[in-house]
Amino acid sequence: MELSHTDTTLHSPAAKKLAEFLRKQRENSNLELSGFERFESELHEQISALECELIGEELARYDVVAEEIEVAGAVYRHTLTSSETYMSAAGSVTVTRNLYRPAGYGSRSICPLELRAGIINGHFTPRAARQAGFVMAQLTSGESEALFDELENMRPSRSSLDRLPKALSPHWESHRTEWEAALREQETVPAAAAVVAISVDGVMAPIKGGDKSDKQNQPGKHASGPTGYKEVGCGTVVLYDDQTERLQTVRYARMPENKKATLQQQLETEVASILSLRPDLLRIHLADGAKDNWRLLNELEARMPEPAQPPIEILDFYHACDHLKNACDAAWGESTAEGKAQFERLKTLLKEAEDGAERVIGSLRYQRDRARANKRKRLQAELTYFRNQRHRMRYAEYIRQGLPIASGVMEASCKTLVTQRLKRSGMAWAMPGGQAILTLRSLIQSNRWRPAWKLLRADFCKEVKVRKIKCSSPAITLRQPISLARLDQELGHVDYAALPLAA
Repeated sequence: MELSHTDTTLHSPAAKKLAEFLRKQRENSNLELSGFERFESELHEQISALECELIGEELARYDVVAEEIEVAGAVYRHTLTSSETYMSAAGSVTVTRNLYRPAGYGSRSICPLELRAGIINGHFTPRAARQAGFVMAQLTSGESEALFDELENMRPSRSSLDRLPKALSPHWESHRTEWEAALREQETVPAAAAVVAISVDGVMAPIKGGDKSDKQNQPGKHASGPTGYKEVGCGTVVLYDDQTERLQTVRYARMPENKKATLQQQLETEVASILSLRPDLLRIHLADGAKDNWRLLNELEARMPEPAQPPIEILDFYHACDHLKNACDAAWGESTAEGKAQFERLKTLLKEAEDGAERVIGSLRYQRDRARANKRKRLQAELTYFRNQRHRMRYAEYIRQGLPIASGVMEASCKTLVTQRLKRSGMAWAMPGGQAILTLRSLIQSNRWRPAWKLLRADFCKEVKVRKIKCSSPAITLRQPISLARLDQELGHVDYAALPLAA
């Protein structure tokens, strides 16, 4: 006698349709020259349908059938059984699940299936949410919708994509300090690191309700940006080797805030974490000439442990060159041959001469003394700038020591973190929505996206305990049988999350 066994695991409607599609394709001997793309598309559609079917089956196993459940100490009673459609990375999945509601009029229902599986914003499966969140960090909701439509996997709507970052951000913000610490604990300081450079800057961005600029809101201050714009704070912590090669970069960005308090706290904890592992690193403060930036960096330094070497303040060389160009334009005329030649000469002196800043100051002072009226006023402004910043302009010494003299990483961060995403035509951002995008972009650009997502995803998963089993239905569907005696012992405090999932 010969026994045969048929595995019914993949004998689902979608699997049968896929098998039939492949059979017909292999039997078809008439291969069209333009038919391969059609085959690719149909195959992808069939496999996606099978994936959605399997995801739906697995998702249904996370449901709970009971009369009473407990979540985070609150008791909920069964109210309804209905179907719901969720967005997986392969496409839409419809599942029948149970809803529960606490006692009290107008109380909101909860869904154990969503809590146990970690459904995000009541719509996205974890993998789908990760992919959609990553895309939304780069593109607008309309562009994201078009991209997913082109990829032909999941097709989330523009509105659901727009809501996703706003749903993720409150979870991150409520755990931000501990989660950022957890990310740092997973990282190491490269052995070749010799310098840690801290930079801070800001970008004026369109903010909803921002009828006045930041400085207009402060007594005695003049506006520094267009109406409706406020300053988004950006900060970087960069590790360099002794050849000025960049080894590691962490980027932060925060929506407008008084004195950039949160950004300062993030930079402080980041630097402190690095120094706890490598206290020998030389600390560099690298920024433009804005007083607020240097105030923040000085306050940060005051909270750091005593350094092995005195920290060095460096004014970004290219910002210094911008001011030098303005001075040359004032002295010799904008776009004139002499003005261009003098700018190149003074720029080289500033960078390469040991007393470069002093020689530039001397030259500007001479031109100022010869000038009159508005020309003299412009030269005086630039001369004052160089005098105030001369102690941060020892560029020849910095280069000789192998130190960075330009804050190109900071400038690039301002552009890529903020400008490219928040300053598109017609945009205006509310504080929560803007911060949601900035947080995602900061994590991605700091190479922390995957470990950060694990922390974020886990916060959407909740433990569900069965307090009272539904009398009209089988006790609990388990992979392994469970005795009635055991059920009687555990009735009222069954830890559903700890039990095997239903078959």
